[in-house]
Amino acid sequence: MSKPRASIYNRYIPAVTPPLEFSGSAYWLIFHSGKLLVTENAGITGIPFVPALEQLSMAPLRTLYLGTFEGIASFAAQVPAETPEPEGMAFRPLRSLYESLDEDLFHLAGKGIQMLAWDETHQFCGRCGTATELAQAEHSRSCPACGLVSYPRIAPAVITAILKDNRILLAHSPHFVNNMYGLIAGFVEPGETLEDCVQRETMEEVGIKVKNIRYFASQQWPFPHSLMVGFLAEYESGEITVDGEELDHADWFELDRLPVIPSPVSIARKLIDWVVENHTN
Repeated sequence: MSKPRASIYNRYIPAVTPPLEFSGSAYWLIFHSGKLLVTENAGITGIPFVPALEQLSMAPLRTLYLGTFEGIASFAAQVPAETPEPEGMAFRPLRSLYESLDEDLFHLAGKGIQMLAWDETHQFCGRCGTATELAQAEHSRSCPACGLVSYPRIAPAVITAILKDNRILLAHSPHFVNNMYGLIAGFVEPGETLEDCVQRETMEEVGIKVKNIRYFASQQWPFPHSLMVGFLAEYESGEITVDGEELDHADWFELDRLPVIPSPVSIARKLIDWVVENHTN
């Protein structure tokens, strides 16, 4: 149905600890405040490639090994917010780099920022408060006192393009900028299948029932730690009703008369573009 993106694992091999004989330069995914440090040279955006952060005069708050990208060791590091930008480099919001950074590197950076956030927020045991220890064989932090093990958290969410008579349902939320309209989306709750979530979120947000729910594609969404699972569905019954809080307007839009829609970085846009391409007469 959708054209799948080539797997990042064609170029990336995950790992937890660097090899004992490691030496030489590495890719450094350096973050602060949700921003990634990138090199900017002749209009080309890249990732710092240096032996160590000391070469950039940086002292990390935490560092995690991610594995190898095209055979090159790759690290994620968090630095203090006041860290100055080295010459020829700049901290940029991660989301803004989607179209300028190599796509696989962008997704690796997404993994890096999520891993750093998990490490920062699990320094102490959530059950007894003891300082946790970072595992050497897997991505986890364990409590030496009570044994609780904490793993990086992923929050699955569904997002759905709903069709009716060659029209698409788009909705506006009060927090959207530039009068943008998007698709119905929401987080999966305990006890639900992904399809259950599609039905529940659609009913809760716009008051209609859907049918013929079909998987489209998925996308990691590191803002801060989601996995977006995209679906297509068809209108079954009901009238659009919004609550005025989470959504303030929703309607059926002709495919050749769409309002402002999400940017290409999101799976929402990929869903909408696919619908337009395959359903426009």
